Amino acid sequence: MHTAITVDALKVLDAIERRGSFAGAASELFRVPSAISYTIQKLEEDLGVEIFDRSGHRATLTPAGRYLLKEGRALLEATEALAHTTRQVAQGWETRLKIGFNSLLPAEVMFPAIRQFYELGIPVEVQLVEEVFAGTWDALQSRRVDLAVGADQISRPAGSFSTRKLGKVVWAFAVSPDHPLTRCDHLLTEQDIARYPAAVAADSSRRLPAGSAGIFRRQQTLTVSGMAQKIALQEAGLGVGWLPRHRIRHQLEKGQLVELGVDTPREPMAVHLARHSEDQGKALLWFWERLSQPELFQDWLDIEDA
Repeated sequence: MHTAITVDALKVLDAIERRGSFAGAASELFRVPSAISYTIQKLEEDLGVEIFDRSGHRATLTPAGRYLLKEGRALLEATEALAHTTRQVAQGWETRLKIGFNSLLPAEVMFPAIRQFYELGIPVEVQLVEEVFAGTWDALQSRRVDLAVGADQISRPAGSFSTRKLGKVVWAFAVSPDHPLTRCDHLLTEQDIARYPAAVAADSSRRLPAGSAGIFRRQQTLTVSGMAQKIALQEAGLGVGWLPRHRIRHQLEKGQLVELGVDTPREPMAVHLARHSEDQGKALLWFWERLSQPELFQDWLDIEDA
């Protein structure tokens, strides 16, 4: 299908406006002035509109010409971006990388790596996707994400995955300082805890079995969509439950949450970096190596015996 508007014609129009004349555009584009004039005349004929008003001493853009220039520059930028990303893909760089992270970890744990990646000047679009518990593996298995940060071993599905251990999540059973459970003078039992609503972060898994660790039978639940909301619920005294100790250390220090002893402690949980073994994109492998560095997670995980 023939189109009147070509990339070359838009480049000529852009050069005329920037250089202020047909002669200036010819000099910039290494063409003779007559070739510039012919390109514009051909464009006007094909569109059936006047792009330049030639009634005065100097040709000026008509309203239609100004509109074409404005929208044409957007198209020129898009074609340049397309050319760049095509070369990028040919060199093994992805155009987009989706990183799924377990809600047990805050998004900011990845910010230093993302900042370093942007400093490379490679225009890969990075997307961060928060998942809860088994949802981390589910998102990776179904390829909703390319890289999983904080994937546990309990909900790992079958398949060819590469993993690297990041550390362990250490749990704390925490409640608000005015919660009735703070008045217990003994290690909390299931009977003690089950009397109060459990604050629950809903597992985001779509296909894999969802987890329900730390919830007792017949215990009322108050469900939210992520760990930050679960922490807020427990700070407000609306629920009880286990929380990653590293994520609430400031609340514990300030007395906004109180850690209580439980007769059956929850064992630390190892979490991993995970990807499909066959995936070898350059951006993926860059983040794979960078996010494997222990210092990134030392404030959020127990890495000493990881």
